[in-house]
Amino acid sequence: MTAQTLTSPTNNHQADGKIQERKATRADQMYKFIERLYPICRSITGEGLMETLHQIREHIPVQIYQVPTGTKVFDWEVPREWNIKDAYIMNSRGEKIIDFSNSNLHILNYSVPVCRNVSLTELKEHLHTLPEHPDWIPYRTSYYKEDWGFCVSYNQYKQLTDDRYEVHINSTLENGNLTYGELFIPGESQEEVLLSTHICHPSLCNDNLSGISVLTFLAKALSAKKLHYSYRFLFLPGTIGAITWLSVNESRTGNIRHGLIASLLGNGGAFIYKKSRRGDTEIDRIATEVLRLKSINYKVVDFTPYGYDERQFCSPGFNLPIGCLSRSHYGQFPEYHTSADNLNFIQPDALESSLQMYLDILLMLERNKKYINMNPKCEPQLGKRGLYDGIGGDNHSKEFQMALLWVLNFSDGNHSLLDISKRSGIAFELIAQSADRLEEAELLREVQTFTSLFNSSPYSLAR
Repeated sequence: MTAQTLTSPTNNHQADGKIQERKATRADQMYKFIERLYPICRSITGEGLMETLHQIREHIPVQIYQVPTGTKVFDWEVPREWNIKDAYIMNSRGEKIIDFSNSNLHILNYSVPVCRNVSLTELKEHLHTLPEHPDWIPYRTSYYKEDWGFCVSYNQYKQLTDDRYEVHINSTLENGNLTYGELFIPGESQEEVLLSTHICHPSLCNDNLSGISVLTFLAKALSAKKLHYSYRFLFLPGTIGAITWLSVNESRTGNIRHGLIASLLGNGGAFIYKKSRRGDTEIDRIATEVLRLKSINYKVVDFTPYGYDERQFCSPGFNLPIGCLSRSHYGQFPEYHTSADNLNFIQPDALESSLQMYLDILLMLERNKKYINMNPKCEPQLGKRGLYDGIGGDNHSKEFQMALLWVLNFSDGNHSLLDISKRSGIAFELIAQSADRLEEAELLREVQTFTSLFNSSPYSLAR
């Protein structure tokens, strides 16, 4: 079964100031985008998901795809579509004591329709609270088990008296579609970088409106650049969305060379990089190196089969080279999946620095090439090519010349520029600049490699 697409219609000081102004403006735009998305009641299907994708489409030209209810996707099945218009609990005096219109977290996500009068005892069987945080509303779901319920603060729960309560949930659970968004930005190569984020959570800012905002503005930024890799952006409902995309697009996955899952990027915490299942892929090495260079406080953790959609893309049948970069660890901060994950919990500057970290990683990925030395027998004469400074004493010049020698010596088609940088101890940027100069002098030729993820026999072609 294939997805159905819905097509869419001065001086340095002054320069630094303009850069900071531009960054601040982008940071504010990212935050304001989250403000617009915040009120929408999202789920793994339904109108809220579609509205969110239309909001994303105002910034980038995502294609919207729909997969019908009942479609078999590996061991799963696309569920029925859920929508909700209203929900409340009313006491015997006609007072709405819990009202969905005040917070879309109040409803147990995917609650079936209910209109009945219940006792306090029965009502409590369908209420979810957080006693350890008595003012917060928890976020709870019941996607694959038909149920109904409300999420309330523990303080609201304690105020309930022995009364009769009218429970009203105006929802529908019917055959429909699972909806997701996709944007493909072509580069020079057919090899792809996959960037994915989940879009199914309702009014939760760090998890995961931050991921939506960062990837939307990342796609904007990349669209303006000349790219080696092609980039595929996915905006999916969590778990079932990734499973569905992989099922519908299994034939395309062989082009995926690198990838990142974006989540929990708005609260300004220390960066956390979760490695791919393989643990030693190029994206793992580059993300780790960029964090080391760019971040004072960060953590790199090994893959575990729990978390976000990296566990689907890294499942053994695909084993794709995809990691997860976040600024918090899922489930390990108090605000996680609660009403405290609100607009006050995230900051514009954190969104901007998260976006910049993604850009830094992708820039290094773009530049981390392998080369063949076209004059491999002894050192070529650099002076006659204008690459060697005969006047001593310039430390920067000496470092550049050492970078030239390292690149020449290890450009055997097997060592990437990052490999050479780490072995030599010379900054990656200088190694990359050296490679550019040597390529201009026709002493190097870039090696294009393509290894099918389902074929253990790689081949390489020098171009």
